[in-house]
Amino acid sequence: MDRTEAVSITRIPADFDRWNDVLALIMDAFAAMDGVIDPPSSAHLLTAETLRDRVLRETGFLALKGDRIVGCVFALERVAEFYVGKLAVAPDCQGQGLGRRLMRAVEDLARGRGKAALELQTRIELTGNHAAFARLGFHETERTAHEGYIRPTSITMRKVLA
Repeated sequence: MDRTEAVSITRIPADFDRWNDVLALIMDAFAAMDGVIDPPSSAHLLTAETLRDRVLRETGFLALKGDRIVGCVFALERVAEFYVGKLAVAPDCQGQGLGRRLMRAVEDLARGRGKAALELQTRIELTGNHAAFARLGFHETERTAHEGYIRPTSITMRKVLA
């Protein structure tokens, strides 16, 4: 792949129709979690239709390299913050700052709407994600358990926006 080709970050438009491509991206990016996290990722419950419906409630951003979708993120507006979910970058594009750029788009959206913070959840087992989010300014606020689990399975992280 030509790493010099520019990547643009764009908001998902209302008439977007490439949900199968977004689903494939998320499944590819989240595949490394299979067999590592317990319970399995909620990404396995996604469909093209649920993603399409998601942007009726949330704001989505895409990273595009030419016509190829190489990243995405979704942000749900809450009273005081935006909740960030399904941040995904194509495995062959990871390590190029695309996740950081997608998160910056969410930060810009949140600041523009007067929000004080971003919040997200990551799994206990994904220590690399904990470190990556810490480098972006997030800090752990709590640990929670999925239904049916007595041990913590997720870490909630928050970034206060200056």
